[in-house]
Amino acid sequence: MKAKPMNTQGKKLSELLKKSGSKLKRGSADPVVNRLVIDSRRVTPGSLFFALPGLRHDGSSFVDEALNRGAVGVVSKTPRRFGNSKAVFIQSDDPRVTLAKVARRYFGKPDKAVKLIGITGTNGKTTVSYLAKHFLSLDGVKTGCLGTIGYDLVERVLPSFRTTPEAHDLYELLSQMKGFGCERAVMEVSSHGIDQLRVAELRFDVGVFLNLTRDHLDYHGDMESYFGVKRRFLTGELGSEPKKISVNIDDEYGKRLARELAGESIITFGTVPEADLRAEDVEMAPDGTTFTLIRGEKRRLVRSPLIGHYNVSNLLAALSICVAMDLDIDACIKSLDSFGGIPGRMERVQSGQPFEVVVDYAHTGNALEHALTMLREITPGKLKVVFGCGGDRDRGKRSEMTKAATELADYCWATTDNPRSEAQERIFDDMRLGVTDSAKIDFIIDRRRAMELALKSAEKGDCILVAGKGHEPFQEFGDTVVPFDDRKVAIELLELMKLGGKF
Repeated sequence: MKAKPMNTQGKKLSELLKKSGSKLKRGSADPVVNRLVIDSRRVTPGSLFFALPGLRHDGSSFVDEALNRGAVGVVSKTPRRFGNSKAVFIQSDDPRVTLAKVARRYFGKPDKAVKLIGITGTNGKTTVSYLAKHFLSLDGVKTGCLGTIGYDLVERVLPSFRTTPEAHDLYELLSQMKGFGCERAVMEVSSHGIDQLRVAELRFDVGVFLNLTRDHLDYHGDMESYFGVKRRFLTGELGSEPKKISVNIDDEYGKRLARELAGESIITFGTVPEADLRAEDVEMAPDGTTFTLIRGEKRRLVRSPLIGHYNVSNLLAALSICVAMDLDIDACIKSLDSFGGIPGRMERVQSGQPFEVVVDYAHTGNALEHALTMLREITPGKLKVVFGCGGDRDRGKRSEMTKAATELADYCWATTDNPRSEAQERIFDDMRLGVTDSAKIDFIIDRRRAMELALKSAEKGDCILVAGKGHEPFQEFGDTVVPFDDRKVAIELLELMKLGGKF
């Protein structure tokens, strides 16, 4: 099928502002808008500039720059004069809401043509989205995927700049999917994306809640606020409630959510007896997992190439999406034989070494605990871990990650993981709060060196987990981004060891 070109023709401002809740405060002109912009540096003649509130900067401070670059209009909460500019001023009580409403109109309401599946939760969003895309594509229907690793529009794949894009970028991506013939789209829905109204106004066919563990409290403040944001996605507070909702009731917050949202549209999954989709008789091996899937009176044997109890939960979540979309569950289960895995999620690195090397994105205490617990069950030798904690993020989770690592691994190397603008020694100081007296841990600033020490310490039957970065091909230091891919670095180090006769 030949892709239909996306409609990039400008639209009249009056048309875009219908039912947007905003008010025209200055100017009588009705200019043609040919671009929606939130960054004044990206304004070109004909742009409509949205002055959004921000954590570090307020968009209102950049209105003059936007006007000088040719903006035909400005949407802002703060009234102001434009001097001699002929640009139109639109006042909005919430410019983010206006951005979402305007973007939906500008890009032709693509969510009416593309069935949307939104997945939210602290851990597992990427894995579930990859599994769901795999299943949803089995019947030949083109299915896109937007998330942490990238934006897969089927006909093209773009690098991801954030898990959930800003509203105007998101609607543009969905519009491109529609043009490429996509009828379904799976997307990761982050808490920031919910709170900042990036997914406002979108009509979701299925909404999925996976779990809630400590993360992003530098932004949300406390767990109750964090939960409240996640809940908003599933209750229709952002526009409309998903037609079907799938909830993990093995998770305490999931149980609470399922009680609050109880109804015919709710599908529950987990290992507890009351789950609509239930896993029993779980058996793990180094190369995969088997379990019995129970739905009503029907029992099915599932063989998955994914390892770990939490991947059983992720698979149940993906299968619950298939139930919600009325897909053939047996065909989905059978197709797991051809599932290619997820980059940087329990990804094995092999270069002929007599021990296991696994790269994983685990970057919270809970995720690291699950990863190490699972690997312990299938590792005959010693279990060792290289991990770090990100800078400019929730400081409280650093000690939790160290505690999980030192309690569950035989030896640990704490190192850098995107320190950003923070001094690494300060991050280490926070991490040291989780070290127990008997812990075996070294603090090594150079991540490559930490990985080298871990790999050189490994013996036959051991397992080295390199955690935190997963698929990321970079490190962030201040305003600098440098190439660094755990998987590539591990291969390079293993090849050097092989040349040196280490195995």
